[in-house]
Amino acid sequence: MTGSERLNRIDMKVSPYLYVAPFFIIFGLTGLFPMLYTAFISVHEWHLIKGNQGFVGFENFSSVLGQPNFWKSLGNTFSIFVLSSIPQLIAAVLIAAALDANLRAKTFWRLGVLMPYVVTPVAVSLIFGKLFADQSGLANALIAALGQNPIGWHVDPLAAHFAIATMVNFRWTGYNTLIILAAMQAIPRDLYEAAIIDGASRVRRFFFVTIPMIRPTLIFMVLTSTIGGLQIFDEPKTFDSSGRGGSDQQWMTLTMYLHDMGWGATRDFGRAAAIAWLLFLIVIALAAVNYLIVRLISSDENPQHKRRRKSRKEVSA
Repeated sequence: MTGSERLNRIDMKVSPYLYVAPFFIIFGLTGLFPMLYTAFISVHEWHLIKGNQGFVGFENFSSVLGQPNFWKSLGNTFSIFVLSSIPQLIAAVLIAAALDANLRAKTFWRLGVLMPYVVTPVAVSLIFGKLFADQSGLANALIAALGQNPIGWHVDPLAAHFAIATMVNFRWTGYNTLIILAAMQAIPRDLYEAAIIDGASRVRRFFFVTIPMIRPTLIFMVLTSTIGGLQIFDEPKTFDSSGRGGSDQQWMTLTMYLHDMGWGATRDFGRAAAIAWLLFLIVIALAAVNYLIVRLISSDENPQHKRRRKSRKEVSA
C-alpha cells in the first residue's frame, strides 16, 4: 500500500468524525458540562457568593419535594401544557392541510402563519395581557356581549392557564404548521391519485393517506412540544407586571419556581439545582411515555387495510 493510498484510507475513516466534532465540542461545553455541574450543585449546600458549603446528599431534593409550592407549580405546568400542546398540534395539522391545497398566493399565507413566531414573548404578553384584562379587554367584552359576567383572568387559576395557553398557541402554532406542511409536501402524489381512483373522499384521503404518511413528523412534534411545554417560562413570567406567578402562585410554573428559588428572595442554589434535575427527569419520563404511546399507535394498522390486503392476496392466489 502506497503512502497516498494509506493517507486516503485514514482520511476516509477520520474525516467524518472531524466534521461532527464541532457539534459535540460545543454541546459538551454548553450542554453536558452545565448539566453535570448542576447535578454536582444539587447535592451540596451552595451559597451565591461563598459557593460550596458542604455535601448534603439528597437533602435538597427531599426539601423541594416537601414544599407545597413545588407541587402547585408542577400542577400549573401540566395544566398549561395540556391546554396548549393538544390544541396547538391539532390546529397545526389542520392549517397545514389547508396550506397544502391549491391556494392562490401560497407564499403569502405560509409567511403569514409564521409571523406570530417572530414576535417576541414580551410583546405577545403585553398584547394578550390587554386582551385578557380582568375587568375589561376584548375577551371580557365578548363575554359581556353574550350576557355573561366578566372573568378574572388573573384571579381564577383555570382562566389564567387558558390565557397563557392561548399566548403559547399564538406563537408556536405557525411554526409547527410549517414543519408539518413540509412533511405533507413530501408525500408522493401518486398515493393521492390512487386513492381518488379508488373513490376515497377528501376526508378519507386525509385520515388514511396524509396522517399515516406524516406519523414520523407527528411523533417528532409530540416530543418537542412535550419538552417545550414543560419548560414554559416566558409567557407566564410576563403575564402580569409582578412576574411572580399570581398573588397565590396560581400560574407559577416549575421553571418560574426554579428561577425564584435560585435568584429570588431565597437564593438557594442547591435547591434550585435540585428543581432543575427533577424537571429534567420529569421531561425525560414523559417524553419516553409519549414516544412509546405514539409508536404503539402508529404501529397498529387499520382493520380495513388489513382486510383489503387479505382480499388482494386471495385474488392474486
